[in-house]
Amino acid sequence: MQKLFYRELGEDHEQAVIILHGLFGASDNWLTLGKLYANHFHVYLIDQRNHGQSFHDAEFSYKAMAGDIGTFFKETKLKSAHIIGHSMGGKTAMEFALNNKECVDKLIVADIGPKTYPVHHRKILKGLFSIDLNTLTSRNEADQKLAEYVPEMGVRQFLLKNLARTSEGFKWKINLPAIAAQIEEIGLGLNDNYRYDGSSLFIRGGKSDYILDSDANQIHTIFKDTGVKTIPNAGHWLHAEQPDEFFRITMDFLNS
Repeated sequence: MQKLFYRELGEDHEQAVIILHGLFGASDNWLTLGKLYANHFHVYLIDQRNHGQSFHDAEFSYKAMAGDIGTFFKETKLKSAHIIGHSMGGKTAMEFALNNKECVDKLIVADIGPKTYPVHHRKILKGLFSIDLNTLTSRNEADQKLAEYVPEMGVRQFLLKNLARTSEGFKWKINLPAIAAQIEEIGLGLNDNYRYDGSSLFIRGGKSDYILDSDANQIHTIFKDTGVKTIPNAGHWLHAEQPDEFFRITMDFLNS
């Protein structure tokens, strides 16, 4: 059985919080906020399959990733936890919660809805594949190559956190072939026949188009006890752009 890599903070607290990163992300993206949550909760920052320090596998779907979380619960002997998921991690969290209601205390979904999203990461994937690891000599060289496909420096810095230097040269921490092969799977929506009556909260970035006003109906149809909050001056990476506001909103909800 393959195990997920995770970071653990705030072990002296009884109530647990599990945090799931988005596509091309990793648990260390959440370390700053994780330390704040750890003042109140036992925090688990998880690397999902094909990301960070977790195992690589050809299967890459929400069913598989939700199954990994179920296995994680058994391994850590967790009875229940709050779950926070961003983007792809939010979809994993939704999928897990809908099939394991008894395990989820409160569900927080950051800037993703239950709908199907068209594939919009192909340019990023093209850029990552354009970097020849066999001849690469520096991170700066990788950044220059990636800039031909991804003009935003902040996005490139985020993506290049997945590039690791080894004694033999460079390697990707992410499983690029599996992600590219299953990228349409990662855009898929939830089954509209699902119903979740646990307590949940959706948080969106005011500058992001991932959760539109028109998505509210579907969200409230599937998630019966939910709300949608907006962080005005934030895009898709709302927890990184407005961490204080994100922390305040989530703590208000978890303590309510």
